[in-house]
Amino acid sequence: MNQKPDERSSQIIAVLTAFLSLFAVVGFALYGLPRFYPYFVQELGWTRQQVTSGNAYSKIFVALAFGFLAGRLVDRFGPRRLMLGGIVMAGGALVGLSHVTSLGAFYFFYAFNALGYVFGGPLPNQVLLSRWFDKGRGKAMGIAYLGIGVGGALVPLLAFALTQAWGWRGALRILGLLMIVIALPMAYFVREPARAGGAGASSVSLPSLKNILTRPAFYFLMLGSMASIGAVGGTIQNLALYLSLDRKLPQVEIDTTLSIILAGSVIGRLTMGWLADRWAKKHVMFLIYLIVAVSIPMLVYAPTSATLKICAFLFGIGLGGDYMIIPLMAAELYGVAILGRVMGIVLTADSVSESLVPMLVASMRDSTGSYRLGFLVLVFLAAIGAAAVALLPRSGEQQPVR
Repeated sequence: MNQKPDERSSQIIAVLTAFLSLFAVVGFALYGLPRFYPYFVQELGWTRQQVTSGNAYSKIFVALAFGFLAGRLVDRFGPRRLMLGGIVMAGGALVGLSHVTSLGAFYFFYAFNALGYVFGGPLPNQVLLSRWFDKGRGKAMGIAYLGIGVGGALVPLLAFALTQAWGWRGALRILGLLMIVIALPMAYFVREPARAGGAGASSVSLPSLKNILTRPAFYFLMLGSMASIGAVGGTIQNLALYLSLDRKLPQVEIDTTLSIILAGSVIGRLTMGWLADRWAKKHVMFLIYLIVAVSIPMLVYAPTSATLKICAFLFGIGLGGDYMIIPLMAAELYGVAILGRVMGIVLTADSVSESLVPMLVASMRDSTGSYRLGFLVLVFLAAIGAAAVALLPRSGEQQPVR
């Protein structure tokens, strides 16, 4: 069926909105902040556990307090209004973090960063795109999620230049303001589809969340995503600390490595989004999780600078597909009408894992003097994620949910 020009232009605007929102809220904030952790350790005398605990405590609190609510709100009122508030909170959090000198203030502003992630990050953008697209949903999600890779790849290089000119605190302030300037205008103007079933979808009755929660497939999906997201988060949140304070690499090489990871994620998102429209999404998800499990030890123990960059690119490919494939798999299993509530639960669980695992790894490093055991835990988690995905039903095996 041919699309109306107005519908097509609205879809393009929705993809661009999601791209810029993810560029700022996830690319700049989630992947940019760990780059500044060594400054908190060196200037304020905090431990690795303390600098990673801000992300952990805030995301756990916000996920448990607002994760389920956010899913209900996005299903009821649509994603646009949530995105507007989330973008402002996430950008303001970086500005606030640039002024902190105490752990209390650190936790306070990290809580706003977590709120921004919940209301302006993956959840509303996944629902926005899933409602606008039926055919080509994987491609649309892949293009939008390029924002994370592009933002994450740019932020270390931009942060390096800003730090040289304005110091690390000034760099944080400028990055926070840039997030709002970049993402807020498109989120204001984006239009939501009139119906919750995707572009051109017919009206359908809302499936039962209770019935979804009684089926094993939901828990395999949640366990797999929790394990893999925890492994990815534990790696990203500790990598700058490990390369800087343990391996003593120059800051420019650390920033280059982080940029390569996010550049690899661009390739990963495009490739996995393309595959998700052609292969069974379960198989694509398993491939992504396998890449994560294999690439973590290669990245950590890369013996030379050149090897480190190659392994960083491979890890980035897995990272790129990791977050994107979860809503595609959920939409295939349960449809888009209830996707906000389903993803609200899954992303809440993911946030807890993404929060606790990095702090656990950092605590192991503080207590043992080595990252060896902590990185072994990350590999084990990634393997659990791949195993859980292997137990998901094949396409067509999942019975309709009423």
